[in-house]
Amino acid sequence: MLATWAVPSAVAVSGPAPSAPGYPTWSDVQKARSSVAATNAEVVVVKAALDRAQQASAAATNTAYQAAQAAQAADAALATATTRADALRTQADAATTRANRAKGAVGDLAPLLYEASGSGKLMEIATSSHPSQLLARLGVLQNVTQNWNDTAQGAVLAMATAASLRNQANRAEAARTKLARAAEAASAAAAAAAQAAQTAVAQAQAHTDTLYAQLAALKNTSAAVERKYEIGVRVAAQAAAERRAREQAAAAAAARRAAAAARHHHSGGGSSSSGGGGGGGGSPSSYGVVVDPAGAQAYARRAIGAYGWGSGQFQCLIDLWNMESGWRANATNPSSGAYGIPQSLPGWKMAAAGPDWRTNGDTQIDWGLAYISQSYGTPCGAWNHEMSVYPHWY
Repeated sequence: MLATWAVPSAVAVSGPAPSAPGYPTWSDVQKARSSVAATNAEVVVVKAALDRAQQASAAATNTAYQAAQAAQAADAALATATTRADALRTQADAATTRANRAKGAVGDLAPLLYEASGSGKLMEIATSSHPSQLLARLGVLQNVTQNWNDTAQGAVLAMATAASLRNQANRAEAARTKLARAAEAASAAAAAAAQAAQTAVAQAQAHTDTLYAQLAALKNTSAAVERKYEIGVRVAAQAAAERRAREQAAAAAAARRAAAAARHHHSGGGSSSSGGGGGGGGSPSSYGVVVDPAGAQAYARRAIGAYGWGSGQFQCLIDLWNMESGWRANATNPSSGAYGIPQSLPGWKMAAAGPDWRTNGDTQIDWGLAYISQSYGTPCGAWNHEMSVYPHWY
């Protein structure tokens, strides 16, 4: 398909917008249709321009993505600090109430202690001639004194506890205030980055729309066909790179096991290692992301037709992405960093489907379908793999 094709004279070459400086013009495309060789050469030029257009917004989009993650982390830290500050304040208030009650109880016992230990009572005890009366009066004095001492000690402890909790609550409130300022700053930075990314993405999207239309004109197809094909090519390259990385990791692990076995054989020692993974996670604040699970599923139902997949495959896709992301375009795995409806790892790989990968669930779905097609053949193939491993992944 990339080498040669017919160039009919009836193909319209008017584009959706004038070409920007540095990009192929529609005049270039028209001239290139004079021969197969010129057409092939212009296709190379247009594809190179397509790469540039997609890369042009990458930095701004990645900055917006990272800023959104930072804002999410700041919001989470603020929520934790607020919960702690509120809890400590409640505990401090309750402890203060208990301390005030204890102080009141000490005051209530003071007259009894005075009455039991006053000079008159002490004289009565000292001059009592009846042993039973002496013991009874000494017992009353001891009980009153012990009760007052216990109550006074309890009051002192309650006041110390209340003071400690107030100090902790004050420190927690200071930390909460500091984190609130940090969260506000992070939110503002994320909003600004999202706005900058939106501008960059809009420009890049305009360029890519024109370039796909130019490719369609050169190859006598349609912009939609060219876009799907280019996404497939890019995702296939990503999948191949992933396979190579997994093979290299497996080879390295095998080498480590062999080395460990050799050490065990020679020295009688041994070692073990373990790995882990993570499943789908939370959702950051939107910052321009359109989160619409029902709309995303409706788009996916239409999009799978281009792959020849039917309703059975669609149900597998529903199950797969329900488990991975809940079909949320801003779903983020906090442990791995996987992002979006298909949980691309890392998220920027979805730029192969369009510069708006961070915010547009449709673009994420286009990438995810191409990835599934390249890596597992069908959604049910991906779902079967997902359920065959733990932690689940595909």
